[in-house]
Amino acid sequence: MKNINLLLVLLPIFTACEKQYQPRETVKISIEKFKIDSASIRAIEIVNDSSVVYATSNGILGILTGNGKFVGTKKIVTDTIVPHFRAIAYTKEAVFALSIENPALLYRCKNNEVELVYKEVHEKVFYDCMKFFDELNGIAIGDPTSDCLSILITRDGGNSWGKIDCKNLPKIEVGEAAFAASNTNIAIVGENAWIVTGGMKARVFHTPDMGLTWKVYDTPIIQGKSSTGIYSVDFYNEKQGIICGGDYTDMHGNYANKAITFNGGKTWEVVSENTEPKYVSCVQYVPNTQGKEVFAVSDNGVFYSKSSGKTWEKVSDEAFHSIRFVNEDTAWVSGNEIIAKITIK
Repeated sequence: MKNINLLLVLLPIFTACEKQYQPRETVKISIEKFKIDSASIRAIEIVNDSSVVYATSNGILGILTGNGKFVGTKKIVTDTIVPHFRAIAYTKEAVFALSIENPALLYRCKNNEVELVYKEVHEKVFYDCMKFFDELNGIAIGDPTSDCLSILITRDGGNSWGKIDCKNLPKIEVGEAAFAASNTNIAIVGENAWIVTGGMKARVFHTPDMGLTWKVYDTPIIQGKSSTGIYSVDFYNEKQGIICGGDYTDMHGNYANKAITFNGGKTWEVVSENTEPKYVSCVQYVPNTQGKEVFAVSDNGVFYSKSSGKTWEKVSDEAFHSIRFVNEDTAWVSGNEIIAKITIK
């Protein structure tokens, strides 16, 4: 009886702690733009409460502060090669930038000094995305050069990187690859990572142990052409995730390009089919909203969902490649010759 009475006393307390977040019914955004000449910017990450680190298509690595100042800008050239960056990651010790094409060049920038820490020469090499699990363990992914995805792993904070042998990875399907649209082919929660693909097959690869073991799951996202598939993934926690994409050659076409999961990526449900956003290059959950609020960006504009991605509304016609959140009211976006700060009201 005492245990029952104690439970009755504690139940309202636990219920209060688990109060459901009420998403904003609608949002308005203001956009403050910062121009970067002659560059496409698809690689951005938040480095503190107000600044964003970025890497560009013409070899520039830098930081844009919250008050609009460009600091630590570096132009990188290696053996006359100007790297085309679409992947960036960081730890407390350094910033990392990875180029897309042959040869693949992965740089570490520490204390304002740039060092090449990985190089891969192959006619099929094309890297798409890079992230860190923690201060020591990081992962980068790219298109297959053999019969599996190209996956790089670091266990020493990015000082050295090694490529996982295909015998330890799921086999890729013919015509399956990844897209370097927004540095969001990888989503990480704890020791979990999810990697998304497109082309002839649109699938989700999952590791629960920072790259040691893998499983792969089919998705209902549009697939079957080199331009179709999943362009972006985000997970709010270990169970709830969202994938988006489409066909970049048909940005206004009607098709299945958005799907959600509540079982860690094992199965996916198409949502908001044949409605905007028709094509998505980047999707991200809004922090501190219990996975209910989501933003998506592409050349079609900026879109907001208050229902975990099930329904959407357009909040801007501005075109962007990528978006990252500082908090529930502030985000950074990037596009052609531009980085911008979004304030959400």
